[in-house]
Amino acid sequence: MKRRPHKIVSVVLLAVLIAGMGMACRIQSLESRNKRWTENTETAGKILTESGKKEAQKQTNGTENDDAAQNAKRVFGDEPAELYARSAVLMDADSGRVLFGKDTDVVRPMASTTKIMTCILALESLREHPDQTIEVSDQAASQPKVHLGMQKGEVFYIKDLLYSLMLESHNDSAVAVAEGIAGSVEEFAKEMNAKAAEIGCKNTHFITPNGLDAEDEGGVHSTTAEDLAKIMRYCIMTSGEKETFLEVTRTKEYQFQDADRKRTFSCHNHNAFLDMMDGALSGKTGFTADAGYCYVGSLRWDDRTFIVALLACGWPNNKGYKWKDTRKLMEYGLEHYQYRDIDKKMQIPEIKVAGGVDDKKPYQYCLNVPVKIERPAEENSKILMRDGEELRAKLELAKYWNAPLKKGEKIGMLTYYLDGYKVAEYELKNEKTVAKRDFSWCIFWIIKSVML
Repeated sequence: MKRRPHKIVSVVLLAVLIAGMGMACRIQSLESRNKRWTENTETAGKILTESGKKEAQKQTNGTENDDAAQNAKRVFGDEPAELYARSAVLMDADSGRVLFGKDTDVVRPMASTTKIMTCILALESLREHPDQTIEVSDQAASQPKVHLGMQKGEVFYIKDLLYSLMLESHNDSAVAVAEGIAGSVEEFAKEMNAKAAEIGCKNTHFITPNGLDAEDEGGVHSTTAEDLAKIMRYCIMTSGEKETFLEVTRTKEYQFQDADRKRTFSCHNHNAFLDMMDGALSGKTGFTADAGYCYVGSLRWDDRTFIVALLACGWPNNKGYKWKDTRKLMEYGLEHYQYRDIDKKMQIPEIKVAGGVDDKKPYQYCLNVPVKIERPAEENSKILMRDGEELRAKLELAKYWNAPLKKGEKIGMLTYYLDGYKVAEYELKNEKTVAKRDFSWCIFWIIKSVML
């Protein structure tokens, strides 16, 4: 009993010692308080082979210009043989990565390939009003060939005109659809440009809904091969109306009447690619004097989905060039690219949490906390790659944190790049709750120690 005061004093001194043990760690960690991973990150660059096990010799500091990396377009191994198209893109529809490109960012007219944007905007609008009709205007009825031959005052269901638009490429149907959806061609063009920007198109300017050559104060009606592929990707992979889009564009024959049932119209699909290769999904042809022959199409085979976009692919009498180039690029993709698993054994370093509480280690002020990769349950963890390509993993994670920290809190990101393109990203979350070591905890620990 006489030694109890000495014991209490000893315990108090010990508590003070414990409180000061992590001061150096605390000072180092203060800079990261409340900044989380977005501001004070330490980035580890790691180059992975297709099996995910080749470790890099160097680390980056996280200041890499990702925009520049995004613009890099390289092709590993043998490239496709010479193409007729002046601009061409082969795209992986799942990731949006350009697998092969030829003058991908050169701005060119795109003719009736424009109509894929007209169609998808109309389908998204019709979701709320599937039986919407439109009365034909003077402007719609006066459109040049190729046209349906609609007359002013006739009334059509817009959903029927979409088959006329996509199967026969009728210019009057495009104008009627635009007027029915937005009230005028000019307003519809604004919607087209807004959607293009939303998709990520940086060099596309829409003026008409049918793709006829045009120019306004914003420039000429034009796009790039890469932007055109992005629009097709949206139509078949992202839009809520992607299935309906595929249904319309894959239809071989379609017959309909005007709303008053006075005339009957028949449409035949002119997309020869649908019968050219197994797995052909969708596509749209185009031609004007300025644009030349153009094409954008897609193919799906063994869970791989490719998109080809061609601009300025010959002029009369070279109508078949676009089919040769399309087949050449699709076969190139099928031959060289396969899905491979992302390395699931990637080791994420533990983080250090200053000022935390661990009852099993009361003397330890700076705690090591494990981190896990948050992968969605449905994530297949596969990326389309070819032999010779390497997958780069970029880790964004702050080393030092201050308590408290909740279990499952987002503390960083793991991003995979392939040939400069972001192909997958996952959140990093801590696996342990860390309470804050404060004065009340110290008092509690002292009392607990004395009682014991």
